[in-house]
Amino acid sequence: MTVSGAELATLLERRGFDFFAGVPCSLIEDLIAVLESHPRLPYVAAPREDVAVGMAAGAWFGGRRPAVLMQNSGLGTSLNALASLSLMYGLPALLVVTWRGHRGKNAPEHILTGEISPRISELIEIPHRVLAADTLETDLTWAVETMDGLMQPVALLVPPGVVEIGKTGHGSAHPASTGTATAERPRASLPPTLHPKLSRLDAIAAARKGIGREAVVHANGYMCRESFSLGDRRENFYMIGSMGLASAIGLGLAVTDRRSPTVVLDGDGNLLMNLGILPLAAALRPARFVHVVFDNEVYGSTGSQRSITGEVRLDRLAEAAGYRTVAAVTEAPAITEAVQRALASEGPHFVLAKVTTEEASVGRIPFTPHELRDRFRATIRA
Repeated sequence: MTVSGAELATLLERRGFDFFAGVPCSLIEDLIAVLESHPRLPYVAAPREDVAVGMAAGAWFGGRRPAVLMQNSGLGTSLNALASLSLMYGLPALLVVTWRGHRGKNAPEHILTGEISPRISELIEIPHRVLAADTLETDLTWAVETMDGLMQPVALLVPPGVVEIGKTGHGSAHPASTGTATAERPRASLPPTLHPKLSRLDAIAAARKGIGREAVVHANGYMCRESFSLGDRRENFYMIGSMGLASAIGLGLAVTDRRSPTVVLDGDGNLLMNLGILPLAAALRPARFVHVVFDNEVYGSTGSQRSITGEVRLDRLAEAAGYRTVAAVTEAPAITEAVQRALASEGPHFVLAKVTTEEASVGRIPFTPHELRDRFRATIRA
């Protein structure tokens, strides 16, 4: 007994799932094909599974009930995101995990992962069930009640043969994006060289001067602690773990609520861990998305080891990816002006602030992950 992709999409929608992100698998190709052209259910083709987990977090903050689609190999890719984001903060999401290597069958690269897939879920304490077509409605009801009751992700393992494949064509439109087709954008007049003049603390202060009541997602590390030291805001979401995913969380929120601006305060090391976010943001074209990166060319919180951004310009990568506007700045007034200009016009926007390696002596953020979650969601949905 099998279920069609259209039937599964309908059942998911009936249970309130209204945001989907993931990395494809042929075992659910018909479900993905339905979502690609669905008029109500946005599907984001993420470059990595952990990016999809981050986007699901942002979508949940924006009031959606998210689902993440992945192969079971993606569980390995997503472990840090699940452990230090979804589980630590308590962010509900449904993980639809296809079970490659089920019962020792499939290509060699799937056999070990197939054998240990249930144990991975058990190890990280994510409740799971094995999806079957004849118990589909019961399984989905369990998933919703469990993820909402425990405030955390749950997983449905999907063996081969449960969802029909090869009967639904793939749509050409990307329902998660808006606007006209991508056009050639004028190249920004970026400075040939950048000489940092400000500490990151002073640069953050300059960026915050241009921000009003907008939601701001902070990358982890000393950067979010420095921002907190400048004055806390209920509109701030501070990352404690999940290095590299602040931009994915912000992007998930930005495509969920396209009317309200979303600002991401990122770092060079964080962005280097998630470069796929640049073309994804450009492809989705969220008009109110402002991505600010403070680049000090080091990994400050681990001993100031060098990053590669002394040789690679992140602003030029963003420009090549297709952000609508790109700015590279080094002085406080220019940082403030760049953020204000971005918030006042259609994006997505990228602002690179080159800063010195100086770090302020600041304490840890004195809120629990659940407190940060609850106040941020309540504030941006008020």
